[in-house]
Amino acid sequence: MEIPDPQPAADGGIGGDESRADRAFRREVRGWLAANLTGDFADARGLGGPGRNHEAFDIRIAWERHMAAGGWTCIGWPEEYGGRSASIQQQVIFHEEYALADAPERVNHMGEQLLGPTLIALGTPHQRERFLPRVAAVEELWCQGYSEPGAGSDLAAIATRAERVGDQWVINGQKVWTSHARDADWCFAIVRSEPGSRRQQGLSCLLVPMDQPGVRVRPITQLTGASEFNEVFFDDARTDADNVVGAPGDGWRVAMTTLGFERGVSMLGRQVGYERELRRLIDTARANGAADDPLIADRLTRAWIGVRTMRFTALRTMAGVRDGAPGPEASIGKIHWARWHRGLGELAMDVLGAGSTVAEGAPYDLDRWQNLFLFSRADTVYAGTDEIQRDIIAERVLGLPRDRGPLPRDRRSRPHPA
Repeated sequence: MEIPDPQPAADGGIGGDESRADRAFRREVRGWLAANLTGDFADARGLGGPGRNHEAFDIRIAWERHMAAGGWTCIGWPEEYGGRSASIQQQVIFHEEYALADAPERVNHMGEQLLGPTLIALGTPHQRERFLPRVAAVEELWCQGYSEPGAGSDLAAIATRAERVGDQWVINGQKVWTSHARDADWCFAIVRSEPGSRRQQGLSCLLVPMDQPGVRVRPITQLTGASEFNEVFFDDARTDADNVVGAPGDGWRVAMTTLGFERGVSMLGRQVGYERELRRLIDTARANGAADDPLIADRLTRAWIGVRTMRFTALRTMAGVRDGAPGPEASIGKIHWARWHRGLGELAMDVLGAGSTVAEGAPYDLDRWQNLFLFSRADTVYAGTDEIQRDIIAERVLGLPRDRGPLPRDRRSRPHPA
């Protein structure tokens, strides 16, 4: 069986038909990457990625600041906020060329793809002026304070509380699974700001500085041996009163807007990275002979189909953005990429065969594919579990009745009420 080549089209673009302006843009991107991924930056090619975001962090952030100086960060943002107002087509082109150049994994995802678009959609003029230039310049890194020990995928169960004291918010509570919290300068956190409120009511989104005595970060050691996830403890942590996105009590709407970007538009860049991983896995399968096995070849082909479908799902999500933010349909893409990527990790182990069970060195030196397999087990959990995504699709996209949870024991044999 002939395995398709997952390489992005060199000049084809969406549907294989680019305008003259888009072809010129592609040449500009390609030329800039070729001219700048040199010297020390050349050594960063291919570094970072799922389970490996600790790799060469200093050189990767230096690279991203170099990109910012050249005007290549936040290209989809409006020009007035430091972007290029790049069209969807041009954003696709940029991500394709970035992958083709084997450029390092980005470090500013939370700020550029999540916090920035949220502030553009819902922030105040002061917040945009204060934070967006520093995100675009990669001067301040961000983390996302959503999940808690008792509120993982059930964001409405948030217990971390914030009290308005004078001209500040005072925050107490705990967040967990906070990606890159050790490197972040700021956290956008969902907190309960109205005492006695329940579920979606009484939540607020606060922008909280991480470098203060009231914030403590404790790394969580993962299966890969790395610590990209962290616990964050707020003990009388403080932030200025005007660092609330939207109105106090409007945190649920803000959170859904941010999650829409996380599950939708930012998937485009993620998909191109996944395409690069698949390309490497196909090369590995051809080199070690695994591709000669018809079953492996069939699974690699199905993976190629899956990643291409993911691409068009991302484009459809971007095309359907309403009022500056994706709708609940973005959950479809989240389920797709999470299950696809977890499956790619499993496929990688089968491509490697028995050698996949042996570490490269002591005590726990994992190769690229072992890291992928172990880290991708979390893909269907973080950023909202598959179960939560299905509920969102059922209720908010298909209009089905809300899931009322398990029936009382004495009613389990009776028909479920509508």
